[in-house]
Amino acid sequence: MIDHAARAKTFVEDEVRLHWHDKAVWFVRQKRDLARAVLPEWEELRTLASQIKAHTLSRLADYLEEFEKKALAAGAQVHWARDADEHNLIVHGLLQARGVTRLVKSKSMLTEDCGLNPYLEARGIEVVDTDLGERIVQFRHEPPSHIVMPAIHLRKEEIGVLFHERLGTPVGLADPRALTEAARQHLRAKFLGAQAGLTGVNFAIASTGGVVVCTNEGNADLGTALPPLHIACMGVEKLVPGPRELGVFLRLLARSATGQAITTYTSHYHGPRPGAELHIVIVDHGRSGILARKEFRRALQCIRCGACLNTCPVYRHSGGHSYGVAVAGPIGSVLAPHLDAKKNAGLPFASTLCGSCTDVCPVRIDLHHQLLLWRGELAARGLVPLGKRFVSRVGRWVLLRTWAYRLFGKLARIFAPLLPRSGWTRQRELPPMPRESFRAQWRNRAGPR
Repeated sequence: MIDHAARAKTFVEDEVRLHWHDKAVWFVRQKRDLARAVLPEWEELRTLASQIKAHTLSRLADYLEEFEKKALAAGAQVHWARDADEHNLIVHGLLQARGVTRLVKSKSMLTEDCGLNPYLEARGIEVVDTDLGERIVQFRHEPPSHIVMPAIHLRKEEIGVLFHERLGTPVGLADPRALTEAARQHLRAKFLGAQAGLTGVNFAIASTGGVVVCTNEGNADLGTALPPLHIACMGVEKLVPGPRELGVFLRLLARSATGQAITTYTSHYHGPRPGAELHIVIVDHGRSGILARKEFRRALQCIRCGACLNTCPVYRHSGGHSYGVAVAGPIGSVLAPHLDAKKNAGLPFASTLCGSCTDVCPVRIDLHHQLLLWRGELAARGLVPLGKRFVSRVGRWVLLRTWAYRLFGKLARIFAPLLPRSGWTRQRELPPMPRESFRAQWRNRAGPR
């Protein structure tokens, strides 16, 4: 089982990094709030986006068939993968058949989840992540720590040291513009030498057979415009019915992710360019299982904006790597147990259930409710540690009985200051216990009835 608390310990102990990370991610949340305030129709857009996704998921098989038909008519080739293994096998087969040994790749959380990079590298193919943040963590042999900002856990000084070692920049260089320019020159050579380009897919349009990729760096455009082979990898849930519906999501995505009105580049691919190939790999990888469960189905509405990560107090104070999965934060804690409940049983507990993730979700996924549902299900399966189950049952018993609640409250006020600190309280300053219960304070203030 992934022990989120244990994995977060190192991150939490570095107080400078902890507070810096919290401020940096919360700054993005505040930008989202400002961008949202500009649109009076924001809540209506969220509702409409949720309805469009719910409708699409209710007819997913029909829309998938329509998308394949239109994509084939536009000249693309479509491949279907049941899981990560089939996805990786298909991508490698396409590259191997064409003698490709140099691949440039734009951001794709699906391929991260499938472990595509190490799979291809083990078979002699050089994979270059061309998103700046992705390239930074690739240099460090780390997974991304955030859906949108893969290197948000690193300070510019650390990146300066890394670029000195890997790109030969001057010692002590930490100017973001200079570091970005060094990365740009390095990546330009990789683009020019690439034999194939791979992208993720933000949205797939059923009525046209086209795929849409949203970036801020233009790396997806270069990676698909120069090599003769473009491979686009998408989960089955990326579909929208048509261009009209797409417009709703484009208004929500960038504002929720980074506080922008729209991403700098919104690239549409409808078939290959002349003389080139476009292959679209459609992947299930556990999504059908989620779709089959009514109480969790709305998790497939996610557009990977990262807003729930930016607002989550647990993510902000523990970092993305503590989750041990490709997609961190509240949405990752909902999705991961579907793939491996035993391994990821601890993740739904890495939440305060404050509901902030649900409040900011642009497609109204009930994230904190789903996290609570997972807790109950995992406990019922016996996948929650015995101590945690015991405490929960005692708490339930106490909260169902008024006399027990009063008694335990009185005992807590007397003995809590004397108890040894646990792993949780050792890292937190708790407020002093009140001398009287709320009921007693209310009686003293209100007087006799």
